[in-house]
Formats: sequence, C-alpha cells, structure tokens
Amino acid sequence: MTAYGEESNGWQERLYRWRKKHFSDRQVLLAVSFLVGIFAAFAACLLHWFINVIQHLLTARFDVRTYNWLYLVFPVVGIYLTSLFVKYVVKDDISHGVTRILYAISRKQNRIKRHNCWSSMVASAITIGFGGSVGAEAPIVLTGSAIGSNLGQALRFDGKTLLMLLGCGASAAIAGIFKAPIAGLVFTLEVLMVDLTMASLMPILIASVTATCITYILMGSDALFEFHTEGIWQVKAIPATILLGIFCGLVSLYFIRIMTLCENGFSRLKHHPYVKLIVGGMSLSALIFFFPSLYGEGYNSINILLNGRTEADWGMLLNNSLFYGHGNLLLLYVGLVLATKVLATSATNGGGGCGGTFAPSLFIGAFAGFFFSRFWNVNAFGIYVAEQNFSLLGMAGVMAGVMHAPLTGIFLIAEITGGYQLFIPLMIVSICAYLTIIIFEPHSIYGMRLAREGKLITHHTDKAVLTLMSLESIIDRQYTPLSIDLTLGQLVKKVSMSSSEFLPVLDMGGRLLGEIDLMKIRHLMFRTELYQHFTVAQIMVPPPSVLGVNDPMEDVMHTFDKTDASILPVTDTDGRLIGYINRTRMYAMYRKMVADYSEE
Repeated sequence: MTAYGEESNGWQERLYRWRKKHFSDRQVLLAVSFLVGIFAAFAACLLHWFINVIQHLLTARFDVRTYNWLYLVFPVVGIYLTSLFVKYVVKDDISHGVTRILYAISRKQNRIKRHNCWSSMVASAITIGFGGSVGAEAPIVLTGSAIGSNLGQALRFDGKTLLMLLGCGASAAIAGIFKAPIAGLVFTLEVLMVDLTMASLMPILIASVTATCITYILMGSDALFEFHTEGIWQVKAIPATILLGIFCGLVSLYFIRIMTLCENGFSRLKHHPYVKLIVGGMSLSALIFFFPSLYGEGYNSINILLNGRTEADWGMLLNNSLFYGHGNLLLLYVGLVLATKVLATSATNGGGGCGGTFAPSLFIGAFAGFFFSRFWNVNAFGIYVAEQNFSLLGMAGVMAGVMHAPLTGIFLIAEITGGYQLFIPLMIVSICAYLTIIIFEPHSIYGMRLAREGKLITHHTDKAVLTLMSLESIIDRQYTPLSIDLTLGQLVKKVSMSSSEFLPVLDMGGRLLGEIDLMKIRHLMFRTELYQHFTVAQIMVPPPSVLGVNDPMEDVMHTFDKTDASILPVTDTDGRLIGYINRTRMYAMYRKMVADYSEE
C-alpha cells in the first residue's frame, strides 16, 4: 500500500510540475473542461446503451395485448442486484446523486470520491434496465461531476477551480444526455448554484458544447423526444396556460411531499435491508404490473403523449396492462399513473435501487400536461387546447417546480424537442409552477435535505459563508470547570488560575448547570469574611443561551445578536459541555471568509 501511494504521489508531483512550468492555470482549466465534456458524453451514451440493452433483452417478447407476470419479478431482481453491487463492490452510499454534489460543494471542498466516476452508472443501469422507475440523469450528473472533480484533484487545482470543474462535469452530463448545451449550463447555475462569472462561463460552455457534439457523433442527430407543434399557440390560450402552470406547481408539491414521506418511512428500515427490499421491491413490482408505463425511465410513454394524433395512438399507453382495449378509460389510466409514479420512484430507491428524480419529473410533467388538457377539452371550457403541446408544457412546469429551476425547465424542453415555437407558453407555465411551489417549499427536492441540516450553499453570499463556516473550528475547549458545592473561597482560587470571565458549573456527568459571571460577583470576591458563607450553587447564573453542537451557523449568529452575549457555551446532544464560542473570534472569521468568498 505504501509503495503504491508513493508511486501515485510521484507521478502526480511530476505532472503538477510539468503543467506549472509550461501552461497557466487558465489554459489548463480550459483544456481539462474539454476533456470533461468528452468523458461525460461517453459516460452518458454508455449508460443509456446499457439500459436499452437490458430492457430489450427482458421485455422485447412481451405481448402488448395482455398483462405480463414477469413485471412482478424483474424490478425485485434489479433492486436486489443493485443492492448487492453497492454493498459488496462499492461499499459506500451512492444515492441522491445531485444532493451528494451539493453536499460536496458545501462540506467537502468540491471533492467527490473516485468510485463515483463509474459506480453510479453501473448501479443505475441495473436498476433502470430491470424496471426501476427512476432516471439515469442524476447518476450521470454525479458521474460527470466526479470526473471533473478528480481530474482537478490530480492536477492540484484549488477549491474554486475544483468547483468550476465539478460544474463542468454536471453541465456536460446534462448536455450529453439531452443534446442540450444551454440547458446544461443553466442547470449548473440554477440547481448547483455555481455563480456565473466570466471565469466560470467559458469552461462550462466548452464542456457543454463538447459533450453535445460527442453525443451527436455517437448517437446521431435525432432529438431525445420527437415533437411537432400541433397548431399555433394563441393569446386566448393564456388562461389555460396559467392554470396548467399552477396545476404543475401543485403536482410538484405532491411529488416532493410524497417523496419525502416515503424516504422517511424507508429510512426507519435502514438496519433491515431485506425488509426494505421486500417492501420496496414488491410495491414497485405491483405498481408496474398494473401500470406498465411506470417501467424504467418511461421515455417511450412520453413520446406517445407528445406525438399522438388519434385515440389509437394514445391508446398505446395501455399496452401490456389490464386496461388494454379500454380506450374509454385512458383519462383514468393517465391520472392513476400520474399519482403513482412518485410511489414507484420512492419504492425503487427506498428498496435499494439507484436512480434520480430528473426523468420522473419529466414523466410526471408529460402526464400532468396531458391529463389537464384532456380534462379541459372534455369539459369544453371554451377553447380547445392541443394535448400534445400541453404534454410538452407540463414537462417544463413540473421540472421547474420540483427542481426550483424555471430556466432549466424552459431551455431543456425547448432544446430536446425543438419546440421553440412554444417558448412563450413554456415561460408562462414554468414561472407559474415555480411561483406556486415556493409558497409551500422554499428549496428544491435536491436541496431540501441539506437545507434542513443547514448545509446548503446558496447564491446569497452571507448565507453561503455561514454554511461554509464550521462550528467545530471556532469552539474554545479550554475552560475551568466548577462543581456546584464549591465555597466562595475555593471559587476565588479557581478564578486565579483561569483567564476567562465565565466559568462553567458542571455536574458529575459533565452536563452544564450554569456559569459564574465574574463581573456579577466582584462585590463578593474581595470580602474574605464571606468565603465560607456562599457556595457556587448560590451565585451561579444561567447562561443567556446555550448553543447545540449541531446548530447551523446562521442560528448561532442569530442567537448572539438576540442575546448580545460576548461568549456562549456549546453542548452536545446530551447537554454535556463541549466548550465556548467567543463572539469576537467568530465575527473575525466570518469577515475573513466573506472577503475570500467575494474574490474573483
């Protein structure tokens, strides 16, 4: 192990010296962003090829005119194989790809583990190929970001440059999957919250365009979703478009809330993997058996909604299901699929599978748009709306709501479908969906897990710096503890050995009972005749407030402002004293980090 480590450090050192001698950091960054675009595009194409091969081998011979019992088997097998791969090969948590990137930005100096360059691809390919109702986008975004991060680490770039390369990998992954370079750029800015500067714009653009071109070379020029605008969008359709946006916002809220509820339920089973497999796998299999549209990413169903012209076309959604041949139940089927997709996605990941919520949000959006427009037309609300167009608009709306990324929704849907004729309604729906969801959920589905723990970086500089600050790094662990039964005379001796104005009073277990404020007992300290008449229990006072070791820095700042204290104690979850935080030291560190963060 030592020899290998020395050899690895040796070649990295030689590479570092060579590139520092011959090239500037800026030149190397642009070259590496080009490589990141190539590698991310190859990874995206390989992943989708792998998924398609597995799905074709498993389902190519299914009879579309009836149900298939194997739908009850394949998803469970896929989740089980994925969980074995993660447990015995990866040996690490690879779920929630985009959330892990946000966490890396917040807490790991933009460093992502090496195995993420391939592990998420393999796991998600197995999960989705066998029917897991999740998307490949989040795993491939994690893969692209890991590629960028690890290339940067090998070249010894600093934290800010690693952040740019991480963003390059994410944007290249989105651009490569969807052949949508602008959407890749906007996704990085909106979802990963990488600040847009001239220094970051060029590398991200290079990575996005490179990935798009490589994907065109490898997979041809066809768009991921075929779409032809039905009719011309008219101004009189604005009311329906606004209502669709609000509906998509509410659907997004349903998606986030149910996903969170299911995640919390499965988290209680984390020590019972086989119970998780049975609950998640059987739930997923049952849902897919009744609603085969839930199998895998569901892109075939989306294409049916976008390209259908007749009832026979849309009736293809009912293939392989108990609903086959009952075209009159199409609206009911679409509504049920819309409602159960989030359950299928949660069951897939909760049971041990690997995948993201990117594709599910597109899927739910298409079904939501179709459901809304068919319901609107059936009830004759005054104007006919094209159901294909509204399926497309729904994709942008739900994506904008779930990800809190209206620009990503607009540009992604426009680019992957060529639906630029619907740019205005895309903007209306995305904006309305976003404005609806933020009333109920201030953070995206990716960011809310970290936001609840105070670990989410935002575009707000002050909040970003507070997130980056570590409470542990500013705790002063040097203090003079007192027991509650000490006399005043014994206290004075302790004071003579301490340099602090505040001395904590602890019980036998180290739990904080109160503190001695020297400024408040000065009138007693110099009266020797009182030394045996007072004890610590009589003169101690409660601290103005007590900080918890897991408190977010924003709450810590707020507590200091509210109490106007100069020093506050920090305790662990059991109330045992850890140390003290000095207000002056904390603000000095804060000002320094703001200055560093604001530098270009």
